[in-house]
Amino acid sequence: MKKILALLLALCMIFALAACGEAKTEEPKEETTEPETTTEEPTETTEEPAETAEEPAETAEEPAEAPAMNIALVTDVGNIDDKSFNQGAWEGVVAFAEANGLKQGEGYDYYRPSEDSTEARVETINTAIKNGANVIVCPGYLFEDAIFTVQNDNPDVMFLLLDGEPHSADYSTYETAANTHNILYQEEQAGFFAGYAAVMDGYTKLGFLGGMAVPAVVRYGYGFVQGANAAAEELGNTADVSIKYWYCGGFAPTDDIQIKMSGWFTDGTEIVFACGGGIYLSAVAAATAAGGKVIGVDVDQSAESECIVTSAMKGLSNSVVLALEDLRDNGGKWSADYAGQTAVLGVADDCVGLPTAEGSWRLNNFTVEQYLALFEKVKSGEIAISNDTTVEPTVAIAVDYNA
Repeated sequence: MKKILALLLALCMIFALAACGEAKTEEPKEETTEPETTTEEPTETTEEPAETAEEPAETAEEPAEAPAMNIALVTDVGNIDDKSFNQGAWEGVVAFAEANGLKQGEGYDYYRPSEDSTEARVETINTAIKNGANVIVCPGYLFEDAIFTVQNDNPDVMFLLLDGEPHSADYSTYETAANTHNILYQEEQAGFFAGYAAVMDGYTKLGFLGGMAVPAVVRYGYGFVQGANAAAEELGNTADVSIKYWYCGGFAPTDDIQIKMSGWFTDGTEIVFACGGGIYLSAVAAATAAGGKVIGVDVDQSAESECIVTSAMKGLSNSVVLALEDLRDNGGKWSADYAGQTAVLGVADDCVGLPTAEGSWRLNNFTVEQYLALFEKVKSGEIAISNDTTVEPTVAIAVDYNA
């Protein structure tokens, strides 16, 4: 009996130990939680491609950015301080550059040809382009042949020609490419204001000294004649007003011009409209010696001499700024209104007129208020001024074209 009890006790212990062994198999259940944490890692990494997928959208915008403007002004026979056409154009370039954060030597600069020739101007334009210029500003009709030569060879360079239109050397072909914009001016309006003001101020013996008889100078001269005549008719003294008229054939001051002007002043001429680059210096020298007066041209030249009482101006600076703004606003290319087109600017664009600053206005009897009223009459069309350069104006005053 004792043996049977001992055997039963041993069996119970064996079953008890087996039960303990089965309970220990529950411990790996705690370890099975580890793969759950590792399965979360891929969900974190799957977010990274979503971030990198945005990058192509940013780079896709880059081609839309226009190249930075790099402006070069190429002078004609003068320099940027000639108190005339080159200076007026350069001041426009500088005004635009400073307003748009461009620095000289990096975003804008000027170049001066080695001589007065089309070949030298073409060479200088090409030098500016090689140095990175993508906008070339050329002041004056002397660039007409040069731009005709270079515009088609440089389609990605934008050309701005002031006072002319591109043509071949023999004038047989005129062509303005899509990368060129031309600006002409209504010089007859500025000349008209000068002639009118001179006669209204009390001058009766006038002179017109022109450079070369190119269209722009002729328009100045014929406008001057029309303005003097209009004022004389208004005052009722057409019999008293007369004009000596002469083209000297160049744009540089010479002793011959000064001698000629001295003769005019000695003969009774009171005031001379000196129209053409540096020739005003010869007129000023003669006027200073004789006690005469001078009217300047293109820009306000009053600072050059006390004898300059006013100036028939073109808005060179303003017109250059307007053109460059078009390039800036159209991704570095001319807009449809500018590309291959010629603009003719005048009073309607505030691009011709007389200077009205206190230090520049040296007329004694004709007032700024009277001038502004005249300006509005021309602007509205109430006063019409002929721009015909082929026929001398028909006027009541005496004009000596062979003076």
